[in-house]
Amino acid sequence: MRKLLLAMAIASASSSVIASVETKDWYEDASPEAKQYVKDNIVLDFYASPFGTGWDKDSEVAQYINLAHDRGVTGASITLGAPHTPNLLAFKSEHAKWKAATTAAKAPIRYIDSVEDFKLAHENGEYAVMWNSQTTMPLEGDVANVAVLAELGVKSMQLTYNETELTGSGVISMINGDTSGLTDFGKKVLDELVKNGITVDLSHTSHYTTQGITDYMQANHKGVPVIYSHSPIASTYGCEPHETLTETQQRMAKQNLSKDDPNFRLAACYRLISDEQAKTVADMGGVISVTATEWMMDGIWPEDITPKQFAEMIDGAVKVVGVDHVGIATDDMMTTAKVVPFTIANPDKYADNGYMVAAFNKGSTGCAELSKHIAGVVDSLWEMGYSNDDLEKLFGGNLMRVYAQTW
Repeated sequence: MRKLLLAMAIASASSSVIASVETKDWYEDASPEAKQYVKDNIVLDFYASPFGTGWDKDSEVAQYINLAHDRGVTGASITLGAPHTPNLLAFKSEHAKWKAATTAAKAPIRYIDSVEDFKLAHENGEYAVMWNSQTTMPLEGDVANVAVLAELGVKSMQLTYNETELTGSGVISMINGDTSGLTDFGKKVLDELVKNGITVDLSHTSHYTTQGITDYMQANHKGVPVIYSHSPIASTYGCEPHETLTETQQRMAKQNLSKDDPNFRLAACYRLISDEQAKTVADMGGVISVTATEWMMDGIWPEDITPKQFAEMIDGAVKVVGVDHVGIATDDMMTTAKVVPFTIANPDKYADNGYMVAAFNKGSTGCAELSKHIAGVVDSLWEMGYSNDDLEKLFGGNLMRVYAQTW
């Protein structure tokens, strides 16, 4: 087990111990047929690696994209907006940094404006880049700025990132007892997202807010699907996604579990979603893309996720909502070398009773880099009985269907 000790996390980012923490590469373990399948078909990723946290040199992004492109990954939805972009100016700065970094890649880049662009990127040997925002903070309380983000190429947006924003409450606010949901401002944002062709994304959003969003969308924008861009389904692992910290502590006490017990939890698996949440989105015609970032699964994967475990996560979602409503998303941070110090330095953004840092300390220190996993995932899904048509839907087809409806 590769432990990332807290002392290491606080140490200089130049430390060779931290800098060497990377995703295990499973590519050579995959069959030639699986590797070819990935190259022959559209495969879309989702990752969230802010400048200064996941990377700080253009060459790091370039190397990441080049490996993905060489191994057949078509492209990715890339997060620009999160805690590091609390206003529009910061968002524009992040956008400029990412544009410069992506253009440094050897792989030719196609920035996504329409669903057809994914197909063209695949056919032309390009790498597709789609922009996502995991927060509405760059709007600065003005719904007119939705159009500004649309002009910058943002194609999907969450209303909150973990905490409570002007639009509603996030999952970490929820575990700390916030029961508020979608606000009137949030409803206006939804109207503008639909108007400007930006897909509504429910990941990170508290179940109170997601219910408000889905109720509002069904009443006011009937026929417009929404997505969870990177949210595993809790029932696959028998965990509790909606408990408050107090409720989790009470459950641990009731079960007489101490901190050294493998079943002890510091918090609920708050980034995961319930069957009810997943089925509601599926009923609306939407998609749930499950993320393979193992540190969200504290206690279940104490080490790096394997392709088989990633496939089992996909299969768990399919069993709940069907193959037409599931996608994939690594939510990869590229490296955790800078992520842990960032988490420690921003406790208000990750007020989860130490859940996330504890997962790193237990050994969940890699990130599920798709280029290193996807061919093995193909083999595992084939072994489970999935057809090539099923994989086409899971790896991008389902999301492209939703994008065609919402853009």
